[in-house]
Amino acid sequence: MQHFLSITEKSTEELNHLLDLAIELKTTWQHGGNKPLLANKVLAMVFQKPSLRTRVSFDMAMRHLGGDALYLSPSEIGLGKRESIGDVSRVLSGYVDVIMARVFEHDHILQLAKYASVPVINGLSDFNHPCQAMADVLTIREHFIKLEDLHVTFFGDGNNVAVSLMFACAKLGMHFTISAPEGYQISPDIVTEAEVFASKTGSTIQAITDPHQAIKDAQIVYTDTWVSMGQEEETKKRSQIFPPYQVNDELLAGADPGVIVLHCLPAHRGEEITDSVADGPHSVIFQQAENRMHAQKAILVHLLVE
Repeated sequence: MQHFLSITEKSTEELNHLLDLAIELKTTWQHGGNKPLLANKVLAMVFQKPSLRTRVSFDMAMRHLGGDALYLSPSEIGLGKRESIGDVSRVLSGYVDVIMARVFEHDHILQLAKYASVPVINGLSDFNHPCQAMADVLTIREHFIKLEDLHVTFFGDGNNVAVSLMFACAKLGMHFTISAPEGYQISPDIVTEAEVFASKTGSTIQAITDPHQAIKDAQIVYTDTWVSMGQEEETKKRSQIFPPYQVNDELLAGADPGVIVLHCLPAHRGEEITDSVADGPHSVIFQQAENRMHAQKAILVHLLVE
């Protein structure tokens, strides 16, 4: 039995297969609908953190493929509080065919997978966001066809989204740059792990503090909120540190002329990204949001059918 917990656990070949499958499922959906590959299958969606895209994209992915999804709110379960994670995992395994969880602590995902007898999907943890990374790379591939040697630059906090994007770039041969203030870079231990993967694909990974230097040659520009859920007490401090890393027209002018702009959403317009960029000709953020559904279809089919 397989799980989908981190990009690090998947080979380059497996990631490319998932991308091929996502494109096939998206194309089929656009031309009359998907076959009911997941008929009579049920997904349990366990949420500690709220999310528009994660909830709706997984729910609709199951519906398009003939299955069903159950939403379980934080108050209904209380992972590790009202009931142990191991007990929740074993109980749900007796009811449903696959579990997706969106949690605060990555260890909660690992415990769910440890005790589950059905596949577990990481819908987000404090360590990484692998489903988002698959949607990101799917969007990039739709625009550039060939992923190898593309230059991806991430502006802002070295958070879970940045980590998964870095691993995806390393596994798929794209060059990854993060531009963040001192103290907000991706952890050196995590970068070292990514560099091992990068050495096998020809990818490069670098951190450049100066945003105007970091954007040179960038073909894909990515940004995310400066304050993630659970960091609200740092809002004032971060709002004083991060403005130089705002993705705006002036910064974007230094990128490759064919650059595309990504954002995992929700966007705090006027903070990490301006309206003129988010709604501008280089933005593909709403295509990227839709691709969460198609990438997750591929993950679900891979785990439950293949």
